[in-house]
Amino acid sequence: MRASSIFTVTFFSLLSFISKSNADVLPYTLNIGNSFLAPDGYYRSTSVANGQFPGPLLKANKGDTMVVTVNNQLSDPNMRRSTSIHWHGLFLKQNSYNDGPAFVTQCPIAPGGSYTYTLNLGTQAGTYWYHSHLASQYVDGIRGPLVIYDPEDPHKALYDVDDESTIVVLSDWYHRFAPELQTEYLSPNNTQYQDEIPDAGLINGKGFYLGGPPMDRAVFNVEAGKRYRFRLINASAYGLFRFSLQGHRFTVIETDGVNIVPYVADYLEISAGQRYSIVITADQPVANYWVRAPMINGSTRNANLDYRNIFGILRYAGAPASDPTTSAGTASGVKLQEAATVPLENPGAPGLPYSGGADRVFNLAFSVTGGSLATNQKVSWKVNGKSFSPPSLPTLLKVLGGASQESDFDSSENAFVIKNGEVVEINITGVVHPHPFHLHGKVFDIVKLNGV
Repeated sequence: MRASSIFTVTFFSLLSFISKSNADVLPYTLNIGNSFLAPDGYYRSTSVANGQFPGPLLKANKGDTMVVTVNNQLSDPNMRRSTSIHWHGLFLKQNSYNDGPAFVTQCPIAPGGSYTYTLNLGTQAGTYWYHSHLASQYVDGIRGPLVIYDPEDPHKALYDVDDESTIVVLSDWYHRFAPELQTEYLSPNNTQYQDEIPDAGLINGKGFYLGGPPMDRAVFNVEAGKRYRFRLINASAYGLFRFSLQGHRFTVIETDGVNIVPYVADYLEISAGQRYSIVITADQPVANYWVRAPMINGSTRNANLDYRNIFGILRYAGAPASDPTTSAGTASGVKLQEAATVPLENPGAPGLPYSGGADRVFNLAFSVTGGSLATNQKVSWKVNGKSFSPPSLPTLLKVLGGASQESDFDSSENAFVIKNGEVVEINITGVVHPHPFHLHGKVFDIVKLNGV
């Protein structure tokens, strides 16, 4: 959920039973290394999983366990050579040491080293993704889709097809290395804290940049009369996309791993890290149709980026293998309103229905200060006046060592200590541009948005 928000979340132990007889243990291997790739036509050294971008799909069924061995084969000195992997959206109940954030739950995996993540999926199902969680490293390419299928999905009657062919990974792409971009952004020269604008937008790893060579577009094949569950993942560092399908309405049935009451719309906006499942019916004449995903926070400050021209193709069986013959047009009609979505199961926020009706209330005031040449001050983002910096000992290791009070942690960790079972209200203010808020290990309810 973007913008200034208040939300509440209950921290509690889920009492559930999962039949072990039907659960599988699924082994996966991610070899994190450097490969020369050109997803938009510009060849560069990248840091990716298994030599590809996006990384390979990791999939399982509800109740399964994934055992993912990550081998660090990074060697390019232009990019970070240590790594860690975060499983974005997975709760990992009583398993936070496998969550992945470097210096929070683990030390990074050193070059030449390996680490095996055991991911007990529990009762979760839905659309997720994985990415490096060391500084800005995933900008260089370590990101990919993760899907947990539910054989008893309550929305199963709404669609006929839900497989790897219906996964849509939207992403931005940069020609320069992430450490260079990070240094430039944080530089004292960046007095207006201007963002680093991508060079291209990609759909399933395919796109182009202005002045670059012709490139193939991502194609999604459908058959007339069938209903398709498309799983949208924004695996970007920066890009905010407006997604629509030419000539086709859709029904949103999942947001960020949570089933929702079906919501019919013509387009939606999806920020970095967000996921949606939409159902479309292939009920139009056999032809090729545009899949539209302009990057609406793009900018001409990067002359390589054609932020309006990010398209894929929805191709009906029997249509020619070519681009649509019609103009792409733009999204119009009913926009998905995030705040209007309703969970299908257990709707309603915990706590009492008024501001402050929780056991604990935390106010998170975000602020940013531009660089200063006069004082050699770098760009600085802060929460409640504090900038995060990695502690010398990962936060979780401190907890395992007995830390239990906020004073036991470094000031720069900005730690909040809560008790199991407490209802927590978090008020967020000061965000200066569209940006999602993600909470590891929990889902939360939005109860107030921009004062409403």
